[in-house]
Amino acid sequence: LVLLAAYVGYLGLGAVVLQALERPAEVQAAQNLLREHWELLANHTCLQGPALQRLIEGIIQAYKSGITLQGNTTSLGRWDYSGSFFFSISAITTIGYGNLSPSTAVGRIFSIVFALFGIPLNLVLLNEIGHLMLLGVQHCACRLEEVVHWQNKASFLMKTCALVTGLLLFLLLPPLLFSDKEGWSYEESFYYSFITLSTIGFGDYVIGMNPDRTYPSWYKNVVSLWILFGMAWLALVIKFCINILE
Repeated sequence: LVLLAAYVGYLGLGAVVLQALERPAEVQAAQNLLREHWELLANHTCLQGPALQRLIEGIIQAYKSGITLQGNTTSLGRWDYSGSFFFSISAITTIGYGNLSPSTAVGRIFSIVFALFGIPLNLVLLNEIGHLMLLGVQHCACRLEEVVHWQNKASFLMKTCALVTGLLLFLLLPPLLFSDKEGWSYEESFYYSFITLSTIGFGDYVIGMNPDRTYPSWYKNVVSLWILFGMAWLALVIKFCINILE
């Protein structure tokens, strides 16, 4: 009961803080949208409200499907092989960004079957990668213990080194790549990194989806490997936090 009360209280605290931080921006954005809507109708009297609303809804739906207007043409590419591969890894890792999803009935059914077998396969692989990482840390700790003859200090030192190395490789350095390729700020890139590796996957930031940018062929493949190993590392960190809480 105490644990349940702490859990609900933590959620309630998060809701209060997020409402205080995000609600004013939401209200301001809604007011700006409404003002621009009426200004457009006032300045272009040939437009009618219902027709404009249908156009807006069509543009929103097309954007959700990965189609954007570029002059007199449209951009495609979210469902090419690299985009489909990235969707596959986001599905079986349960990240589920939500910016890309199958629109056909057959595609949805396949996604269900694919995830049904892919999620356990992904968990097994992540468990093995995490186990290898842990064995590597323990092996280095044993070697260090043989040199300095301080068992507790050697173990603590290696765990600290592993934590710092993981922070650099998976959370602190990758945002530099995302900032360069996506044009995001470092804060936005760091936010994307954590939201991805923790499998929260809000979908407000997703790599390789800007039609105005040209991405190298290796980009999504490298990010896929980063997701795989980064999730294994973060899972170890979260497991350590769970042990502390328990």
